[in-house]
Amino acid sequence: MDKPLRPDINETPLKGVRSNIVQSIRAFRVQDLQDSARSLGQHFLYANLANAQSKQDVLDLIAQQFMLPTHFGKNFDALYDCMTDPVHKSGPQPGFIVVLEQIPATAKFDKEAREQLLDIFRDTADYWADRKIPFRCFYSFL
Repeated sequence: MDKPLRPDINETPLKGVRSNIVQSIRAFRVQDLQDSARSLGQHFLYANLANAQSKQDVLDLIAQQFMLPTHFGKNFDALYDCMTDPVHKSGPQPGFIVVLEQIPATAKFDKEAREQLLDIFRDTADYWADRKIPFRCFYSFL
């Protein structure tokens, strides 16, 4: 019997990970997540936020590293819009694996700002879940 072109999710490190979730990266390696996205034919979005000090820095780095459109408004509402609506309108989506590495913990990007950022990705995961599209976001703190 011919082997399928794309492996089953159970053949990747994502075995046992819900299809729409935002969670700590913990035991996952970025390279393994990227390889899983590639093998599953899903989008892989990566942002290293180690050099960010403020909300604006975080949004600038995400925009740059996710290659968001130039009209990106650089606020949390615009981030949600860029992660959902235009992508949805571009046709069928195979799924997403997103990594937000080293989210800062500074006076200008405090615990509340970190939770707001993660809430955007939780809302995005819910958006794609409603459309039966996998959206997994993994994060780490600096």
